[in-house]
Amino acid sequence: MLVLLPPSEGKASSGRGAPLKPETLSLPGLAAARAAVLDELVDLCAADEEKAREVLGLSEGLRGEIAKNTGLRTAGARPAGEIYTGVLYDALGLASLDAAARKRAARSLLVFSGLWGAVRVTDRIPSYRCSMGVRLPGLGALGAYWRAPMAAVLPEAAGNGLVLDLRSSAYATAWRPKGGIAERTASVRVLHAPTRKVVSHFNKATKGRIVRGLLSSPAVPGTPAELVEAVRDLGYTVEAAAPARAGQAWALDVLVDEVH
Repeated sequence: MLVLLPPSEGKASSGRGAPLKPETLSLPGLAAARAAVLDELVDLCAADEEKAREVLGLSEGLRGEIAKNTGLRTAGARPAGEIYTGVLYDALGLASLDAAARKRAARSLLVFSGLWGAVRVTDRIPSYRCSMGVRLPGLGALGAYWRAPMAAVLPEAAGNGLVLDLRSSAYATAWRPKGGIAERTASVRVLHAPTRKVVSHFNKATKGRIVRGLLSSPAVPGTPAELVEAVRDLGYTVEAAAPARAGQAWALDVLVDEVH
């Protein structure tokens, strides 16, 4: 099972660990693309703070994120699972998983990133600010920029198993499973059952709890149909739509009564 996650806008501090070693990151086929984004992001933030703030879409109160980006090559690095914070990651609670579940997380979780393309939760990265919605002056819109590198690398990472896609729309633009991989892919929405609307906070929290439950279970779903049953076994109400034709992904709606 491969689980595709969005990053979090908020991130923990880099700390005082050893700096980034790009050659140690997973998915080495993304190395050249990562280097290009890193170079332009660091140069932009070092050269023109106001332009960088505009390009990155930062408020005045987040001006400090620009200085953080200028020091990416020398800042301390920590496992991505510790860097990414926020509602989904709090609910997922990687640090409190048992040893078997942590091993499954290391194999299964892939976090998409405007800067890194995608990383495993065990990859050591510094804290940064660069969303997939950013349009860098030289490379253009990052969602479009990452499509070719991702298309070359992600099919192998997906293997022959289930792909659980929990990314937000901005990060989904970087790679859309196709063909046989799409048929093994399930995207998930979390809806407030009485209103049938997505509400951001509990949407993220519920996705985090679902992933935690799946990682903590010894039975790993291998198909979208098995995923539906696995999520129901976790106590959720699930409505599933199988693909209407070949080459399409499954769509799962998880219905939640309480907003929390």
